[in-house]
Amino acid sequence: MTRHPDGIPHRPVLYNEIILALQPARGIRFVDCTLGAGGHARGILENSAPEGLLLGFEVDPVAFGLAQQQLAAFGARAILLRESYLTLSAQLKKLGWASVDGILLDLGLSSIQLDTPDKGFSFTSDAPLDMRFDPYAPETAADLVNTLSEQELAEILYRYGEEAKSRQIARAIVRSRPITRTVELAELVVGVINRDRDAAMRTGLQRDRIHPATRTFQALRIAVNQELQAVKGVLPQALNALGLGGRLAVISFHSLEDRIVKQYFRQESRNCLCPARQPICTCGHQASIKEITRRPIRPTAEEIQSNPRARSARLRVAEKIIEHWRDGTPLG
Repeated sequence: MTRHPDGIPHRPVLYNEIILALQPARGIRFVDCTLGAGGHARGILENSAPEGLLLGFEVDPVAFGLAQQQLAAFGARAILLRESYLTLSAQLKKLGWASVDGILLDLGLSSIQLDTPDKGFSFTSDAPLDMRFDPYAPETAADLVNTLSEQELAEILYRYGEEAKSRQIARAIVRSRPITRTVELAELVVGVINRDRDAAMRTGLQRDRIHPATRTFQALRIAVNQELQAVKGVLPQALNALGLGGRLAVISFHSLEDRIVKQYFRQESRNCLCPARQPICTCGHQASIKEITRRPIRPTAEEIQSNPRARSARLRVAEKIIEHWRDGTPLG
């Protein structure tokens, strides 16, 4: 039985489940699109020894440095890039990899980022409103908060945070500009949800089991990093990169991401996308994958107890069933 790797600063979520899903012992080439500190990547490399290779992507320089340390022992078997996973197709072409045997996407915010106060992801520490995964990305959360219109802010909070009081919060933000610190924004949100800040903290935690500012911070983070657009952009690249029998494993942490993955897997596992009432297929769509997990795999109670941040994780896995895909490029 595989175990969580030792010596890393955070616990990779659904570690055993990822190793079982990707079956690294049966393959040679793998991609970890979201390295983090390298916990999953290390498990893949260990279980694909001695020939297995891994291409890893990470835009956060702190996480990238940790991954380099953790994976240094694997030498040339670990090819690590401080690049966005949206460059997947281009990087595989540079390497001359016609196909890969497994791809991992561990989406969203990592423990490393959440536990680094200066990045501004957490409302529990006073820090600049940054929230960028990549510190060289052009816009920060402060840029959005202080420049977008009230309507644009409300739309972001509702669409990406599913915040019921998005309009009231957006109105309060515009009236209170400039806002540049995390605690400053969090206190404003608490004040909107309840005029008495202390009461809001108590009732919010009791009702939703989350801090009242959680949805607002999630929404801004998603908008700053264009997370949902990135997921939509990488899934076709990942599918095209897989060889016959190769597997794609995706861990998501909220319903917005999971819905995108679920819908994409359902679509690409069907032979026809024509309306149900249409008697003859005219779309010509061919199923390219089969869903290994019709329902998402969730963390065990034991894992949640040891790592509470894993509680919202959902893993979906798909397997490539044809040697070609839409563009007709031979794979394998």
